[in-house]
Amino acid sequence: MSQQEEPATGDLIEVEIGAPAHGGHFVARYQGRVVFVRHALPGERVRARLTDAGQEARFWRADAVEMLEASAHRVPHFWPEADAIARHAAGELPVGGAEFGHAELGYQRELKSAVVREQLERLAGLDADDVGFTGVEAAPGERGDGLGWRTRAAFSVDASGRLAMNAHHSDRLVPIRDLPLAVAAINDLSLAELPLRGLDRIEVAAGSAGGAPLVLLVERADATPGAATRLAKALPEGSNAALITQHGGAAADGAGTLHRLRGRTWVAEQAAGETYRVTGEGFWQIHRSAPDALNDAVQRILDPQPGQACADLYAGAGLFTVPLARAVGAQGIVLSIEGAPGTSKDARRNVQGLDQVLIRQGRVEKVLRAEVARLPRGLDAVVLDPPRTGLGRAGVAAVSAARPGRIAYVSCDPASFSRDLRDFAAKGYATESVRALDLYPHTHHVECVAALVPSANG
Repeated sequence: MSQQEEPATGDLIEVEIGAPAHGGHFVARYQGRVVFVRHALPGERVRARLTDAGQEARFWRADAVEMLEASAHRVPHFWPEADAIARHAAGELPVGGAEFGHAELGYQRELKSAVVREQLERLAGLDADDVGFTGVEAAPGERGDGLGWRTRAAFSVDASGRLAMNAHHSDRLVPIRDLPLAVAAINDLSLAELPLRGLDRIEVAAGSAGGAPLVLLVERADATPGAATRLAKALPEGSNAALITQHGGAAADGAGTLHRLRGRTWVAEQAAGETYRVTGEGFWQIHRSAPDALNDAVQRILDPQPGQACADLYAGAGLFTVPLARAVGAQGIVLSIEGAPGTSKDARRNVQGLDQVLIRQGRVEKVLRAEVARLPRGLDAVVLDPPRTGLGRAGVAAVSAARPGRIAYVSCDPASFSRDLRDFAAKGYATESVRALDLYPHTHHVECVAALVPSANG
């Protein structure tokens, strides 16, 4: 390709890598165009293969495939299947889900801190220092290597019956032997050694309160039934397994039905001094330290008092609901709203005996408006932990209309988080503080927690 030719998807280009960008990319420039490059680090010079280019592409994207000048912060990747440079050299794609594994763990947090700061300032219009943002913090009890933290994992099975995971934004499956980011209980299942032919997908959840992991199995649509039953019998003694009739998305989406194959269809979790039951259709935080760390952050922001009325939005299995109910006591009220039917059932089980909790399932902003109108008094506090897409303007409007005295906003996406903080400001809520926790080491993801209060002119 000559300098005058317009590069196309699949072509190789040489670029120098600049600042980190949201989504696990780094900014580079080629012939005056911005190119977002994965698997690189600032200051490096790389040869990158374009994955999205041409006149029709809004942004150009590329993967680093050869290192020309490496950063001092680059380290050997802990997971061979995710080592982009080595995999591309072998003519193969890397598995997704560990895109920062080639960087020192402390430097990963510096990169994430820069992204959070940039999103807060550009999208939310906030001065990161003014809201107390001091950088991304390591999770409590984090291992020095940043491994062994995932208590939930999802795997695919390729046509040959091998355990696999997808390459980034691709249907291509990469065979794997284990998942170094997962807790030992998941890897100890040795799924790669078991009869997987006829299966399409496997989800595993390892509970923090002990007991064997729960293995959810999805059979291939074109396979002879029985693959799930065979695998369930081959699992280690005492294991739990269930068949789920859902091919797209995750079990927590609530679109499938669970059929018990072996043991039980739930795991026990412990957090904030409470024990929770989470079924295969339920949602729970992925990092082993996340439930306690996030609950502590939320409780500090809201400081719930006896007799108060609170709401837990996108409540999941009730991680925040139960401690809030304990704090407000029998004279208080906790409105717990969740969209997914299966997850809402988990919350209902977990609040048994706490009559001050109102469990509601449905579209969160719609249910919130209806329920607040029925409450004998307004809301004192709200905690919300929406999906990656954030609240959006409708959600922000519904929460703001309830006029809570304090809001704790938990988010796994700094971009949607920052847009929502901007929209809250327009509705009369000021961001008092922002923290960020590294609950996804070796990935670009980060968990943010903000405290919001009514503004002086709100």
